[in-house]
Amino acid sequence: ELHCIGATTLDEYRKYIEKDAALERRFQPVMVEEPTVEDTISILRGIKERYEIFHGVEIHDRALVAAAKLSDRYISDRFLPDKAIDLVDEACATIRTEIDSMPVEMDDVRRRVMQLEIEETALKEETDDLSKARLEALRAELAGAREEYAALKSRWEVEKAGIEEVKKVKEELERAHADMEEAQRKYEYEAAAKLRYYEIPELEKKLAAAQKAVEERKDGKVATLVRDTVTEEEIAAIVSRWTGIPLSKMVEGEREKLLRLEEILHKRVIGQDEAVTRVSEAILRARAGISDPNRPIGSFLFLGPTGVGKTELAKALAEALFDDEGNMVRIDMSEYMEKFSVSRLIGAPPGYVGYDEGGQLTEAVRRHPYSVVLFDEVEKAHPDVFNLLLQVLDDGRITDSHGKTVDFKNTILIMTSNLGSEFLLDGIDPESGEITPEARERVELLLHRTFRPEFLNRLDEIVCYKPLTKGDMGRIVGLLVKNLEHRLAERGISLTLTPAAVDWIVEEGYDPQFGARPMKRLLQAKLETLVARKILAENLPQGSSLTCDADETGLKLL
Repeated sequence: ELHCIGATTLDEYRKYIEKDAALERRFQPVMVEEPTVEDTISILRGIKERYEIFHGVEIHDRALVAAAKLSDRYISDRFLPDKAIDLVDEACATIRTEIDSMPVEMDDVRRRVMQLEIEETALKEETDDLSKARLEALRAELAGAREEYAALKSRWEVEKAGIEEVKKVKEELERAHADMEEAQRKYEYEAAAKLRYYEIPELEKKLAAAQKAVEERKDGKVATLVRDTVTEEEIAAIVSRWTGIPLSKMVEGEREKLLRLEEILHKRVIGQDEAVTRVSEAILRARAGISDPNRPIGSFLFLGPTGVGKTELAKALAEALFDDEGNMVRIDMSEYMEKFSVSRLIGAPPGYVGYDEGGQLTEAVRRHPYSVVLFDEVEKAHPDVFNLLLQVLDDGRITDSHGKTVDFKNTILIMTSNLGSEFLLDGIDPESGEITPEARERVELLLHRTFRPEFLNRLDEIVCYKPLTKGDMGRIVGLLVKNLEHRLAERGISLTLTPAAVDWIVEEGYDPQFGARPMKRLLQAKLETLVARKILAENLPQGSSLTCDADETGLKLL
């Protein structure tokens, strides 16, 4: 009789086997479910020794737990235990590569020796006294560097030999166990007994001695040059490399940066303390690991007049978190006003033009899973778009037209809108400078008339932006002029504005209804044009300085 066990996926079973009823009835289907995280940890513990022997490294148990948990949390397009095993395998390969490569500090000394040797060759040709004195000093330095390199090389070879010895003995021990099992199956009891009671105990003693020697070197006062252990940090670094999500242990600089996130954002976003504080707190909760892991890091609706910094905060956040404001997925919702345009977000359905291209939103987030997603002018979108966003806001995921699930759990969703801006413009308390409760109430009523309750209820925060004051405008002028100063500095020209010039720009460009944008246009039309004329007319050399002042007639350059 023929015993046959087949393995296939559900899709291929439906495609090839289920169609053929005669073939299908000859098999008993057995559904193999994806193992849980706990089961995966047990599987990893079972195969740990094989990977240790193959790569010649040691795997900490904490690394196995991290591989199962992090792969389950952050790698959504593959299944356990496959993705966790791949993580462990790649981490082992990384450590093995480090063992086989020259350590960084040793490479630095080798490069220094090379540079000194080149300099020595050049100085030998010189005959002046200064060169001869330098040559004497250089030879002494070169001798010291060569000695240091020889000592490091000797240490590296000893450490590497110790690790190789452990690997070799482990391989011999595994072969001995395999031979013993083979002998028992063949009823060769004499060979099995020899292996079990003599060879295996001897190899175990040899392994213990080799491991002890390696551990003693690790526990010494001098740091080892070679790492041979896989820890949770290596696993986290590989998940970060695969997904682009910063998971590796936060270095002090990043921790400081997160604690100062509010201060960093305030440098770019002027006069909007409430918005900056709420967004900063959401990021802190997520990076500390205490927010809900099944929802996006944060979802915000920014309301306010045009030009008050709604989009600027999204750009500042992308720059603060990823060092580049370009690391932001921007969706202009005015492009999704028609019912049929909704499919462009997740991709056209099968049979329609553009099915192979994927969706604009889903493809962008799949490629950059840790990013700021900005939905600009959200009130202009068709109502069907909000049905699509409901599951993103609630479950942190969406299924595209190809049936693939896209993970939004590591994104920050920001929606901007000009709804109710007329109430916010008129609803400022003259004493406190804050938005009055009546204005907030009127904005909320308008929101409830425009958006569905189930959409508003899923947002983390609805933030109202205040119109910018003249004081805010003065600080914004400083930021805008700083950009111009940077551009001029590339040509070797410096620019300074007098307080009178700043006051003139604020007076001429201030319009609470349009925010900071008229100010930007005024700077382009008046100040940048003046500077451009001066540069072209006088052919300013590098190192020139310009001072901008103002009188009743306008701006002038001194």
